[in-house]
This record gives sequence, C-alpha cells and structure tokens, in this order.
Amino acid sequence: MLTEKNKYQRKELELKALLEITQAINENQSEGVLLNIFKFTCLVHLNIKSLILYVAKEGVFENKISHGVKGTIPNLIPKGQILDKKSAGKLELMISPEYSFEELETYLPVYHKNHMLAILFLRRKDPDLELDLDFTEAITNILVVALENKRFARAQLSQQLLNREIEIASQVQQMLFPANLPNTDVLKAEVTYFPHSLVGGDYYDLIQKSEDQIYFCIADVSGKGISAALLMSNFQATLRTLLRSDTDLETIVNQLNFTLFENTKGERFITFFLGYLDRKTNTLHYVNAGHNPPVLCWEKDKKSETLVAGTTILGAFEKLPFLEIGKRENLKSFTIHLYTDGLTEAMNKREEEFGEERFEEFVDSNLCVDPADFHRDFLKQINLFSQGVPLKDDLTLLSLRFS
Repeated sequence: MLTEKNKYQRKELELKALLEITQAINENQSEGVLLNIFKFTCLVHLNIKSLILYVAKEGVFENKISHGVKGTIPNLIPKGQILDKKSAGKLELMISPEYSFEELETYLPVYHKNHMLAILFLRRKDPDLELDLDFTEAITNILVVALENKRFARAQLSQQLLNREIEIASQVQQMLFPANLPNTDVLKAEVTYFPHSLVGGDYYDLIQKSEDQIYFCIADVSGKGISAALLMSNFQATLRTLLRSDTDLETIVNQLNFTLFENTKGERFITFFLGYLDRKTNTLHYVNAGHNPPVLCWEKDKKSETLVAGTTILGAFEKLPFLEIGKRENLKSFTIHLYTDGLTEAMNKREEEFGEERFEEFVDSNLCVDPADFHRDFLKQINLFSQGVPLKDDLTLLSLRFS
C-alpha cells in the first residue's frame, strides 16, 4: 500500500512528466522529439517497464514506440483486425501467430468520438505497485492529440502547396492560348473552352506568320493536371520554335514526336492536328496525328468533310510508322471546326455520348455561318443534349472562317 509520502512523490513525478510533455508541445517540437519525451516520461516517472504505442493512420495502426519487448510485433495493424470489447475490458487482435503481445499485461485505448486514435500496451516495473492508469491515459491522450494536430497541419500545408502548384499550372496553361483571336472580314475565329478541372490537357493555337501564311492547331495530352500542363507547355514551345524556322509539316511533326517520346519515354502521348493555309495559292496543308478529325466546310459547294490524313498519336513511338500530308486546294471561302474528344464524349442522363455523328450533323445544318453564331447555337444544342450531366473531360471547340 502506498504511504502518504509515496503518494505525494508519485504526484510530484506525474506533474513533472505532464510539464515536460506539454512544454515540448508548446515549443512545437517534432514528432520524434514528442515520442521520445513521452517514452522517457513513462519509463522514468511512471511505474512502467515495457510499452508499445500504436497510433491510427489511414486505415491502420502504426507502431510509433516499442521498448522493453522481446517478442515480435507487427509494424502495422489494419483497423479491421482490432476489436475493443469495452464491456469485458478485453482487446482482440486478429494477427498472424508469429506476433505476440502476451508479455504486456494491460492496454489503454485512446478514443475521440468513438474513434480509436491509439493503443498503449504496458507492463509495470514493480508488480506490487499500482499503475495510475488514469494519468497514463491522460498524457497518452495529450500526446496523440498533439500528433494528430501535427498531421493535420502537414496535410493543410501539403494542400496549400498543391493548390499553389495548380494555380501556377493553370496560369502556365492560359499563357499557351492566344491572347486574342482575329475577327476581321478576312478571318474570324471563335473558341469555346471548358476545362474539366482547374488545369486541363487541351491546347489550341493560331499563328499568323504573315498576311498569307497562317498556322492553326489543336491538341489533347493524355492525362490531366500539373504534369499534363507542363508537358503541353513544352510541346507548344517546341512547335513555335519549329514554325519560326519555316520548316515543312513533315519535319515539324516528326520532330514533335521525337521530342515528346524522348521526354516521356513513350509513357505519355498527344493527339494533334496542325493545319497550314497559304492564302496566295488558297491551299491547305494539314496533318492529323490521331486527333478527332476537324470538319472542313466548303462555302461555295455547301458541303463538308472530315480531315483524317496524317499519322498516329505523337509520343507513342520513337519514330512515326507512317505519315501522310493532307492537301486541299481552291479554298477561297471556307470554315473549319477543330475540337477535342471532350465534345464528342459529352454524355446525357441515359449515358449516351454526343458523338461525332451528331456534331457533323449540326455542322451540316449550320454551314459556314459566323463562328460566334455557330458557337452560341452549338452550346444550346449540347446543353440540351447533356441535360446538366457534367463533362468528364476538357472540351475545346475552335472555329475559323476564312473569306
């Protein structure tokens, strides 16, 4: 039995232990320091010889402290393998026979709103002396809450950094797009762009090298997010460098493919359409690299066609297996609609896709109209079709009308 003097000494040690751990928490010491102080407190100030501390973490309990234990214990215990029978004061561990907790005599669970946050297994130094379980549970609770707060703070910081990275990637992506599209009697351009998330994987461009030389393109990179935006940024920089050198389309596409494959080792790819219009000869040269075929509308003949000639997706092979340069002549007045698969894969409540056929039918019903009117009416059409079902991918539609 404890004498009054022993009780006083024990309370003095407990207060000292409490002071040490709370002081470390207030000083924002690292997780490792807090765990060491807790272990030292238990072993020096309390009647504890051996202890194991497991702390909850993403579906498992992770071993944070193990001292004075000879047997083999698991580093991780899935939450589903632990059953705390509170009424019987018994903890059931459904673990492999190679592990054992038999040398520990008691356990202390730490709860918050019926959620077990930690388990402390203990063994006393002196079996004749009582262990103040209430105090031990209290300082364990203080430690676990401090560790939880640290984990939450790390998660918040990580989320803030991620948000910042996404913001930067979004800004980078916006810089890829033309700041202004022409709207003249000679050339009118209109774009509709709906990114699926803050950072999309679509890219479109319009480059007027001179009054008679016009390049236009659209692309879609596999994957989404920051890596897709950075990859597309590199792709655009390579494309613009090649266009400044007056290189032919065949060389441009081969070089784009080589650069992409070299950077990603064939793990990422880009679908791409590039067109080059020579206004002096009214000739369009183009390459379709595995992209949704743009729709070309002949104003004089009141007809449309899809542009499919080209090659396979870029980045999948070190060397393109085939390449065909498409060509259309006598183009005086025409419209061309370029789009990504987010348009054709838009779905309705019956899980039907909008599809290329519906889009081509809409184009045939609105041949060579003003691009702004075309986009306004198309948005009405696709919204009516989807009935509020959100897009599952980026949607880009670029329309160019040459007169």
